Amino acid sequence: MLFEVWAPRAGRVALQWAGDRAAGRPPVPMERDGDRDGWWRAEAPAADGDRYVFRLDGGPPLPDPRAARLPEGPDGPAAVVDHDRFGWRHPWSGRPLPGAVLYELHVGTYTPEGTFDAAAARLRHLADLGVTHVELMPVCPFPGTHGWGYDGVAPWAVHEPYGGPEGLKRFVDAAHGLGLGVVLDVVHNHLGPSGNHLPAFGPYFTDTHHTPWGAAVNLDAPGSDEVRGYFLGSALSWLRDYRLDGLRLDAVHALHDDRTPHFLAKLSAAVDGLAARLGRPLFLIGESDLNDPRTTAPRESGGQGLHAQWNDDFHHALHTALTGESQGYYADFARAPLAALAKTLTGGFFHDGTYSSFRGGPHGAPLDLRTTPAYRLLAYAQTHDQIGNRALGDRLAASLPAGLLAGAAALVLCSPFTPMLFMGEEWGATTPWQYFTDHTDPELAEAVRAGRRREFAAHDWAGDAGEWPDPQDPATRDRCVLDWSEPVLAPHDSLLAWHRTLLALRRELPALTDPDPRHTEVTFDEDARWLLLRRGPVRVAVNFGRGATASVPVGLTGRSLEVLAGWPEARLPGADGVLRLPPESVVVLGP
Repeated sequence: MLFEVWAPRAGRVALQWAGDRAAGRPPVPMERDGDRDGWWRAEAPAADGDRYVFRLDGGPPLPDPRAARLPEGPDGPAAVVDHDRFGWRHPWSGRPLPGAVLYELHVGTYTPEGTFDAAAARLRHLADLGVTHVELMPVCPFPGTHGWGYDGVAPWAVHEPYGGPEGLKRFVDAAHGLGLGVVLDVVHNHLGPSGNHLPAFGPYFTDTHHTPWGAAVNLDAPGSDEVRGYFLGSALSWLRDYRLDGLRLDAVHALHDDRTPHFLAKLSAAVDGLAARLGRPLFLIGESDLNDPRTTAPRESGGQGLHAQWNDDFHHALHTALTGESQGYYADFARAPLAALAKTLTGGFFHDGTYSSFRGGPHGAPLDLRTTPAYRLLAYAQTHDQIGNRALGDRLAASLPAGLLAGAAALVLCSPFTPMLFMGEEWGATTPWQYFTDHTDPELAEAVRAGRRREFAAHDWAGDAGEWPDPQDPATRDRCVLDWSEPVLAPHDSLLAWHRTLLALRRELPALTDPDPRHTEVTFDEDARWLLLRRGPVRVAVNFGRGATASVPVGLTGRSLEVLAGWPEARLPGADGVLRLPPESVVVLGP
């Protein structure tokens, strides 16, 4: 077997065996690769599961930066993984992004067990719900057992407590067997603070740029060719070796790269090439706060070529309309939330060059939905970020009546965008989603506690400091585990049925996936608190008000319309073409 490692600063490198098979097996000196500067290589007999480390210039044992498995955690030895050994049961031709409905899922809290296998046992629920793709939060190794996953340190490996590489493959295979695609959230903009051994091997980071997490990943300084190749190779490995259908790229605005082409353009080109070779659709979804149309614009026109991006503007507008909150980045949306919601539904971005009080200047650029299909934007009422970065990790269900939750679901699932739900949202889960960690370094654990306290104190909704959860307390993670007894109880069962109905309508009615912006119209009354979304012949009317019936001019009478869905009940417009909606209610009408 060929072992390789990039260590351009090392004078000598050795491969050393670890674990049960280390006894009697001497270190294997590695030789410089004459064709690739800074690379070392060695041939040695090895099999799946054999554990090994690298030693640079006689230093401490270090895990392979490209290890697919770290059975003892980020600081332990790597293990050989033979991807060809896995017996895939279900052939899979892929599911494309157009027409998709995503479901964001955290393996560690989707079930009490917190494993791939336990989550796979619950996939039938998602197939019956009507989503098309499961979006897994990051699964790369991180210190301890439980965490969000965004402090992973080994971008090629799978967190062992979840089930390791084999567990992830079993999960993907089970999902594909039910017709569900799988998307993985990956982090290229930084590595976690604990267990990160990359700097010992080479210039993976640079002080040329800085991020909220410290030195930036080296995408444009000396040595950046190999660093780019490292993350490109990792991304392609997930899609190829684990048969994933797409990747969600965390905070791409923090990928500082002054080279041409940009790293994201290189990545999207590589993924498109892999899709052509595999003969199945693959896609990339970026999380970006730049409101920059170039993120999803084609590479040939100077864009980065990502296939979609999260749209926080839609979330912020919907959130302020539902809750009335106005702190922080909600301030601009809260001034006229229904107008903001109408603008995002018809134009994509709210901040398209407009002044952002949160940023203290103009932000974003206009997005032309005539040339950028609306499915390239993701719409959502809740995400791990928007819930988990609140002081108490409270979901919308903690403070909103069921009628407003139903209205939010209707606008997300009937929007022109690609919808996404956060796990448990479909039944109005009461379990919070709080920030939790399991750092083994006491100093780092205390630094995380202090950092979260500072963040919470900066927000008006922070509440009593005595209620703020301790990220390191195991009880914090336990509170976040979904309660699977809820979906059959009232009112959760009704909300779950509502989501199933809306998802069925999205599948059955072409108007709800029509990308033509000319077929999406919005009217509203800011004072009366109603909004009417028109998607071709389909109309979605929502009364956000909590005390008064809304008179919504639909334009057609009950004789020419039928109720496709209604909360809390079916309701048609009168002979005057006016729909009279009770407080906190929603109706979906069709011809």
